[in-house]
Amino acid sequence: MASLSVHFVSHTPGAGTLTALKKTIATWRRRNRERRELLSLDGRAIRDLGTTPQAVQFEANKPFWRA
Repeated sequence: MASLSVHFVSHTPGAGTLTALKKTIATWRRRNRERRELLSLDGRAIRDLGTTPQAVQFEANKPFWRA
């Protein structure tokens, strides 16, 4: 049985770069939102997550570009 492989090549200059940039910005926005949400948790919720207030503070203080 023969196998068929189809590859799409964009002829638009920079199309891959633009897609990568959009994904990077989306990741940064998600990190920023999640870190703000962490700061809104009370002590009980933090314990439920299995972490400490210090770890939450450390994570929340990271810049959005740092994983």
